[in-house]
Amino acid sequence: MEAFLISTGIVALAEIGDKTQLLAFILAAKFRRPIPIVLGILVATLANHAFAGALGAWITSLVSPEVMRWVLGVSFLAMAAWILVPDKFDEDEAKLARFGVFGTTLIAFFLAEMGDKTQIATVALAAQYKSVVAVVAGTTLGMMIANVPAVILGDKIANKIPVRVVHAIAALIFALLGLATLLGAGEKLGF
Repeated sequence: MEAFLISTGIVALAEIGDKTQLLAFILAAKFRRPIPIVLGILVATLANHAFAGALGAWITSLVSPEVMRWVLGVSFLAMAAWILVPDKFDEDEAKLARFGVFGTTLIAFFLAEMGDKTQIATVALAAQYKSVVAVVAGTTLGMMIANVPAVILGDKIANKIPVRVVHAIAALIFALLGLATLLGAGEKLGF
């Protein structure tokens, strides 16, 4: 349950102001059809994060628990710093309209998530908790928590969320996870 809850919270916070949330706003404004957009986000996120979770689980099978502890600790600290860097959105990611609303959303979100903070976080969390299903379910729920309101409410809420504060909280959580991991908090879990 811890893996699910932490994964949900971290990704929901990290996603505020992220390029995929900006993409959700743009797709909502362009198509004005929230259900296929939300379903496209869900399917793209499940596919992307399942791949990332599997990668995280595979990585843990390659290295010793001591090396994994250091890799994860440093990765979480790097994520804390990266989360504070604002994302830029390329509007070309939203120009796939020939695939319909669902298809455009699916493709755009899947591609936008490749190498994104939340995908990297999913890899690290899956390696940390060794529970791919709980982590992928949590990171997917976190994405939906952040993006569904963006699709439904669009510009009405875009300027009311203090993005810097939310990013600072997410960065703090990643930093604490990194420090705790480096200090051996995960040793009872085998790394």
